[in-house]
Amino acid sequence: MTASNQISLRKTLAADLNFFFQFQLDKEAQYLAAFMPKDCDDKDAYLAKHTRFLNDPTITNKTILVGNEIAGSVAKFVMAGEAEITYWIDKRFWGQGIASAALKDFLKIETTRPIFGRVAFDNYGSQKVLEKCGFVKIGTDKGFASARQMEIEEFIYKLT
Repeated sequence: MTASNQISLRKTLAADLNFFFQFQLDKEAQYLAAFMPKDCDDKDAYLAKHTRFLNDPTITNKTILVGNEIAGSVAKFVMAGEAEITYWIDKRFWGQGIASAALKDFLKIETTRPIFGRVAFDNYGSQKVLEKCGFVKIGTDKGFASARQMEIEEFIYKLT
């Protein structure tokens, strides 16, 4: 049985945020995500922000489990009036199909459409995840990527 066959989603708990904080400290993961908060290494700020998110009824937060182990997170949020998705997989689980399987499951629970995803132009793994889940690239944008300290292009994907 592969890891992607063992995944499940559950409501995110406040205790999960400590794991998520550690996952997002990885420098390679930050580079790929590109668009990071300026204070991403400030645990108190991270926990305060994400605890607010857990209590926001417009945000759907799920924790990704592989067996009983926390492997990442997936969420829907609203920005500028449009639903967007975000996900983060712990580096130990990269390349195992977990992000794709988790996002497919999440999209059965979160049925808001259209829903958008954004990804750095060179984050090929995340682009493949979105495409495997039915998202179509509809455009590009440019923004300041704090993890890279420069403006970069990002691809915009849409699922209808």
